[in-house]
Amino acid sequence: MSGLHNGRDVFEYALVKVVPRVERGEMINAGVVVYCHARRFVEARTHLDEARLLALDPAVDVAGVRAALGAVEGICHGGEQAGQAAGDDPGRRFRWLIAPRSTIVQPGPVHTGLTADPTVEAERLLELLVR
Repeated sequence: MSGLHNGRDVFEYALVKVVPRVERGEMINAGVVVYCHARRFVEARTHLDEARLLALDPAVDVAGVRAALGAVEGICHGGEQAGQAAGDDPGRRFRWLIAPRSTIVQPGPVHTGLTADPTVEAERLLELLVR
């Protein structure tokens, strides 16, 4: 089965959350990672609302959070920016990014859908769930 449904392909996505003080559990959404196996596509879109982040923790390392979000985008792009994941296929990079972790930048649960264009879907989800 090709995964094609009326011109649309199955995709998966997860939110990227920033949890500045893990012990408190408070978070803001700061991005989305979209993966579409049929199109060998993985991409992250991020947007950091610094005012909201600083409201949760005035002492948070904003530059560090920005760097971590940039690393998520770099892993998706592959190549040199992906570090150890450089040679991995898009699916392996997505699975690595959505693995649970207890750092400040964390993935949310994975959701699925159908899309005709995963690039457009990534932007739509960023607008809907993050901005």
